[in-house]
Amino acid sequence: MVRSALRLVLISAALWAQDQPPLTTFRSESDLVVLNVSVFDKDGNVVKGLPQSAFSVEENGEKQTIKVFRQEDVPISLGLIIDNSASMKEKRDRVNSAALSLVRASNPQDEVFVLDFNEDAQLAQDFTSDIKVLENSLRGAKPSGQTAMRDALVVGLDHLRAHAHNDKKALLVVTDGEDNISIEPQKRLVEASQRIDAIIYAIGLLGAEQPASAKRAQGALEELTRATGGRAWFPSDVSEVERITPEIAHEIRNQYVVGYTPTNTAEDGSYRKIHVEVNAPGVTVRTRAGYYARGGRPSGAVRPGYNAADAHIVGVSGEPVPGAVHLCAR
Repeated sequence: MVRSALRLVLISAALWAQDQPPLTTFRSESDLVVLNVSVFDKDGNVVKGLPQSAFSVEENGEKQTIKVFRQEDVPISLGLIIDNSASMKEKRDRVNSAALSLVRASNPQDEVFVLDFNEDAQLAQDFTSDIKVLENSLRGAKPSGQTAMRDALVVGLDHLRAHAHNDKKALLVVTDGEDNISIEPQKRLVEASQRIDAIIYAIGLLGAEQPASAKRAQGALEELTRATGGRAWFPSDVSEVERITPEIAHEIRNQYVVGYTPTNTAEDGSYRKIHVEVNAPGVTVRTRAGYYARGGRPSGAVRPGYNAADAHIVGVSGEPVPGAVHLCAR
């Protein structure tokens, strides 16, 4: 009971963070909405070199005028959210290698943090561009406990919101089972992701799960990644993960940036659905499903009596990293 009560209070820190003004949804005085758009051909290959004229954007069914368009490889702020529950013991080394393959295939100026999770979430490494430092932090994992993936993703989103230096933000979550202990509901996790415009990618190693459990876990990961413009993979064996992660890096480095000023100027905090089409044969398009307008109040309100100053993530040295959350009763 004590652990559950404390977890409820500490998760409020991440929810409180969503009450703050979004950092990247609007980056100019004209309330520009910026989309990171991935385009794939029928074989799943990234499509490059398309002109602006091939793209069209609708918000709540109303066509918008594209004001920003480019395809460029820019540095991103990336969080590796890695399952460290007991069931990952035999898989963790391969997952670590795959995570490093992603970083090596990414923009050298990217900044990356590592968040391990079981029933708690712990920052194994804060933002760095040093692959050797990341490797050391990944190798130090000692799998144990259960799987609170949604709670860990909320912590990762809050760390992006509070500490990322780049406008473009992404998380990769690697997990091998159904979330069986999180407090945070899926709906508010999706909302939190869309409020800070973070792309979420997922790798689900679900082969050892019971069919019903695997189906629920897959559905949750697909919903989350689809809403944020990312993708989910479900390899049959952990050995396939090292092939997948460079694909993620390649996609991120070749996305189109599409920006528009909404015709709906109401600052009512409402959710606006986004639909992007690309006029090219046989392509598939991925971007975030929508965004929240200025104004209003997020559903993740602070619970009464919570003091945000008490929240922290325990860093590598065991000292608090200011402004983030550690989900552990100590």
